[in-house]
This record gives sequence, C-alpha cells and structure tokens, in this order.
Amino acid sequence: MIKTMKADEIFRNVLNELYDKHHPSKHPFFQHLAVFPTEELRSPTLLGELHLRYQAACHATRVMVYHLPYFNSPKLRIRKLRILIDDDGLKDEDTHHYQLTRAFSNIGAELVIEDDEFGDLDKLKKILDPATTKFVSLVQDLYPRSLGPWCVVETLADDWMRALMNSLSVHFPLIKEEPYFADCFDQGIEERHAREALDLTNTILLKSPELLETTIEDARLMAAEIDDFWSGLSFLLRNSKQEMPIS
Repeated sequence: MIKTMKADEIFRNVLNELYDKHHPSKHPFFQHLAVFPTEELRSPTLLGELHLRYQAACHATRVMVYHLPYFNSPKLRIRKLRILIDDDGLKDEDTHHYQLTRAFSNIGAELVIEDDEFGDLDKLKKILDPATTKFVSLVQDLYPRSLGPWCVVETLADDWMRALMNSLSVHFPLIKEEPYFADCFDQGIEERHAREALDLTNTILLKSPELLETTIEDARLMAAEIDDFWSGLSFLLRNSKQEMPIS
C-alpha cells in the first residue's frame, strides 16, 4: 500500500519540479546578454531600460512580501520580518534596491527614474513595457493569495542573480565586485531565503492542507511568468540591436 504523501511533501516535490523546469540560467536571455556586442550594450539608454525593468520586477516582489498571507502568529511574523530586514533593513540603509541601482549606474546606465520613484505599483506600471507590467500585475494578484509564488521567486532568485552577474561580467568584469552580487553570495542570502520560504510554507500547509491546491496553482503561474519576463528582456535586446544605426 502506497503511503499517502503529506501536503508539505507534495509541495516540496512540485517546487523541485518547477526549479528543474524554470531555473533562470537555462533561459536564452542570459546567453543573449553574454554574447551581445559590448559596445552596443554600453548604451546608457539600453542599460537604463534593463535596469528599469529588472528593478521594477524586484521591487514588486519586495513590496508584495509585506502582503503575504497566513503569518498570523508572533513566531511566524518574526521569521517573516527577518527576511524583510535582509531586503529592506540593511545597515546604513544600503538596501538591495539601492545596491542594484548603484551597480547599473557604475556601468553607465542612464536611470529612467530615481530610486524613490519606485513606489506605488499601479503608478509604476504606467511607465513599464507590457511584459514587465504583466509580471508586476501577477505579483500583485498572487502574493496576497497564497505562499506558492513567493516560494518560487525565492527559490529561483540565487540562480537568476548568478546568471545575470555572469552575463554582465562578460562586458563589465568589475560588476562581480558590486555589493548587490558580492554581499548576497558571500552571505548566502538568497539561498537562506529559499530555505526559509519553503519551511514557512510547509509549516502553513501542514496546519491547513486545504491550501495546497491554490499554493501549487499559484506557484506554477509564477514560474511561467518569470520565464515570460526573461523573454521580454530578450526581446528588448533584439529590438535594440535592430534599431542600432548603421555606421
């Protein structure tokens, strides 16, 4: 007789499946970025647009973490707060948001908007491209509904940050020393977040297994949407190359 799996075991298996299928370093965008002509990538306008889209997507996930459901007990709220502190409460206010902007500014990006203009998500969407707008909208919809999308983002984050750093370092070798990447990897921040997100979600699912179906459904939606976001950045690179003037 086959033992019936518990909700946490089922979700763990689903998350492993989603990682195998969707881990970002497999996406063509990162290869496109690595082989993109360096002189063309050095365009302040192109780098500024890459920064805007990537920062907007990350900003959305940081904002909506504050709206995650089911963390009602003091113990769970404390554990959630530790994750929030990693993203938004670093010493000297040197948050991941500011670190990312500084990294792009140091390689020559022309900022489309200033850091503190990344505020209300509905206002932000008015200046974004359709693909990034779609990503932000889904994060707004899914994060308050279940913990699945958050788990997916935290599970994939270390992989996509490494892929982004490695692709950009082909053109800008010093970017590996930027705190946005170096501090995060030295301290294993995203790997720790992935473990904690899964553990917290499994704690909730064990208490409320009726949440499993929605949690899995939303996790799958988020994983597919992350793929679409990278595809939008690939389109940006292709479109930018086509628009380059012929010398």
